[in-house]
Amino acid sequence: MTVLVGYVPSLLGEAALAAAVEQARFRDEPVLVVNTSRGDAYVDPRLAQEPDLNRVVRELTAAGVPHTVRQLIRGRDAAEEIVEIVEAEDVSLVVIGIRHRTPVGKLIMGSTAQEILLRVRCPVLAVKAPEAD
Repeated sequence: MTVLVGYVPSLLGEAALAAAVEQARFRDEPVLVVNTSRGDAYVDPRLAQEPDLNRVVRELTAAGVPHTVRQLIRGRDAAEEIVEIVEAEDVSLVVIGIRHRTPVGKLIMGSTAQEILLRVRCPVLAVKAPEAD
């Protein structure tokens, strides 16, 4: 079994990564870090750059957690990619970061987190980034 974490290079992604490491240690399982982008924009703040991914690998190695990192740029949204991985592999838990949005904002814009929560067949741990002081 594996703990999958949807990672973005932000405070939200860092919170999700920290929770995934904690869960992986508790469950004695490896972590699969997934970073995705549709690849349809010149600049995508959700796409981790090489220094970001190198730092993630260093953190996981220092934590002593077995890990794999996948960066997918295949024209699909993050929810589709994560759902496909969960269906194809032995994932015990999905960890995602969620941000505060109004109910109207979620209704109009939808939500990657909401899509993941509705579609995956394993438990999902949704974490929030710590409040800025």
